[in-house]
Amino acid sequence: MMAGLVATAAFATPAKADPTYAGIVVDAKTGKVLYGEDADRPHYPASLTKMMTLYLTFEALESGRINKNTKIPVSKNAAIEPPSKLGLRAGGSLTVEQAILALVTRSANDAATALGEFLGGGSEERFARMMTQKARALGMTRTVYRNAHGLPNTAQVTTARDQARLGIALRQHFPQYYGYFSTRSFRFGKQTIGNHNRLLGVVRGVDGIKTGYTRAAGYNLVTSVQADGRSVVGVVLGGRSGAARDAQMKRLVAKYLPAASRRGNGNLIAETAPAPAYEAETAEAPVSTAAASASLDLPHNGPVPTYRYEENRIEAAYAATAGNSANPLVGKQALAATLKQQRDVAIPETVSEPVTEQGDNGGEVDALTTSSTASANIATPAGWSIQIGATPDRTQAENLLEKAKDKGGKSLRGAKPFTVAVASGQGQLYRARFGGFANQDRAVSACKVLKKKGFACWASMQ
Repeated sequence: MMAGLVATAAFATPAKADPTYAGIVVDAKTGKVLYGEDADRPHYPASLTKMMTLYLTFEALESGRINKNTKIPVSKNAAIEPPSKLGLRAGGSLTVEQAILALVTRSANDAATALGEFLGGGSEERFARMMTQKARALGMTRTVYRNAHGLPNTAQVTTARDQARLGIALRQHFPQYYGYFSTRSFRFGKQTIGNHNRLLGVVRGVDGIKTGYTRAAGYNLVTSVQADGRSVVGVVLGGRSGAARDAQMKRLVAKYLPAASRRGNGNLIAETAPAPAYEAETAEAPVSTAAASASLDLPHNGPVPTYRYEENRIEAAYAATAGNSANPLVGKQALAATLKQQRDVAIPETVSEPVTEQGDNGGEVDALTTSSTASANIATPAGWSIQIGATPDRTQAENLLEKAKDKGGKSLRGAKPFTVAVASGQGQLYRARFGGFANQDRAVSACKVLKKKGFACWASMQ
């Protein structure tokens, strides 16, 4: 009850963000906060904003609403954005994949605006409301978005803790797309565009995520590290220079990665049901630092409402490398065959509740940790996992796992099938996964076998 009152009161008056240093390091396997300094102080996100733009892009890719080759039109508004930018021209276009690469490397503002307008139905303002709604669904209770790129807007604020949640969610929810964040460079026309993240290839285990800078925000960085069976996500906000920011992150990684656990399933951030409609004129502000601990688990308390699909709002990620697969459980036909049934049947109600786990030192895990979902078939297995698709129908996801198990043979021996329910659009998607692989080689090997059988597949560390 207190958490709900705190969050409501926090939206009444805006809070001013400042570039004073803040940082956090979170064990990405257990959710334990290993280090924190002013982790709930309001800050301007700068280009860290693009992490949420990419989250919604990955969600649209997974749901089948767009694909990597979908053309994004460039509006005049997008073309005139200030640097960093690709130099897009109004009336032109770029593909979804080019936009993703432009955001993770050059942090291109024109590409971010074009992408936001496209996903927001022609309106960047509408897309910003979608971003804020998604932030609430992920438990980012002190983050407000006003644009897709992160250029200065005094109402656009976040915290180090919220950015850690988002970094973990990107890794956890979209292992098939997360690899984009480790892109060192890409070609766009005659340009070869390098990544602004100077820790890639320099600090062992760093695999992304995002840099950011404006004068008001200072130098920001979210970093993901996986090495020696351990995994952390670190955030530095308000650095005095790019070099100082990077040096601080190197110190944090060196000190706290060895303190991270080798145990834990890494399934930390659960999405709640879609948030209520967000009004643009509402003055939202982050929860105060003093109230932070009381409100962190707000989005995960109580039952998630039941939703019904409407025919024109069906969203599905197809478990196929090609849409014309002959396998009835693989490909777009899998959804089409049951569309009417799905439209008429309510999605089962799910409940997500906050949990605490024991870290290696016996201490309680920080409140950042939440259950993956109460609608998962089983507890998420530790180690590496593979995902073979997603569908808005849970039974279909289970059937897909059964079919894959039959086809996978020895490659799936000992692997445990499970589903993970996540909010998407007006309903839910059920991700079909196998877990419990001892190492990356075994997970990748299983994917190779399944791909030969016509399944899509990608591997990730839990």
